[in-house]
Amino acid sequence: MENARRRLRSGTVVLGGVGLLAAALTACSSEPDKRCVDRGSHHLAKGYKVVSDKNCRTTKAAVNADWYYGGKKKGSWVDGGSFTKPRKGSGGSSGDGHGVHRGGFGGGHHSSGG
Repeated sequence: MENARRRLRSGTVVLGGVGLLAAALTACSSEPDKRCVDRGSHHLAKGYKVVSDKNCRTTKAAVNADWYYGGKKKGSWVDGGSFTKPRKGSGGSSGDGHGVHRGGFGGGHHSSGG
């Protein structure tokens, strides 16, 4: 009976470790979440229309396309992100396309108090 309990506990530890590893790898992806959108398609309630990635890879696209970082996709629209590519190591993202901002000594006029 003791061996069965011990095996069950070790199986839980292994499964938990795999989950943590998967979460860590997902959080540390090298490329930020980005979508190709039509800049001229902005709709106040929906955001920007998502278009084929090939429109952002060529200068001969039929639409004024650009990469849009972050945000939330709803159907073929995305909103709440930014056209500015996030810097590496910016402290993460809150889903609004902006990294975490911390103030403190020497923070200048952009300081948020920490």
